[in-house]
Amino acid sequence: MSNRKSANGGAGVRAVPADVFVGLGANLGEPMATLAACRARLAAIENTELVAWSGLYRTAPVGFADQPDFVNAVCHLRTGVEAQAFVAILLGIERDLGRVRTANRNGPRVIDIDLLFYAGITMEAEHLQLPHPRLHERGFVLYPWAELSPDLVIPGRGSIRTLRDGIQSQRVERLPITW
Repeated sequence: MSNRKSANGGAGVRAVPADVFVGLGANLGEPMATLAACRARLAAIENTELVAWSGLYRTAPVGFADQPDFVNAVCHLRTGVEAQAFVAILLGIERDLGRVRTANRNGPRVIDIDLLFYAGITMEAEHLQLPHPRLHERGFVLYPWAELSPDLVIPGRGSIRTLRDGIQSQRVERLPITW
């Protein structure tokens, strides 16, 4: 992990690095190329190390079915950036990769990046809830995450493995490719 100060003079930097998990999804354009570009951008965040990433999964859309399937993955990072500053960085990566937010939160998108878990903390702020409030309902999050950290316990929910095993009605298919 880099010891460099951030461009903002160190504001938003933690003394002890935090383990974080980020969910990625895309279903417009070239999803696999977009996810690979996103992973590279995550690896370039100052004071952050990309520890591991899951395989790619093809998943059925949730909430708004009239759209293409998604390609999803989860990345494990270790960061010295505070949670709210980290979310701002993720939103910037989304914008840079072409994400345009619309009123349809479950609609098609070129990229979606969600901060799922940040060092086991629970937080409710205006633009950030930790852990992610719907992660326990999402096969497209739990299947790839279980590759990385199946025994990680989500506060108030249980382990990733247990949560994944409780998801039965969602179509989730691991793609036989590496990225």
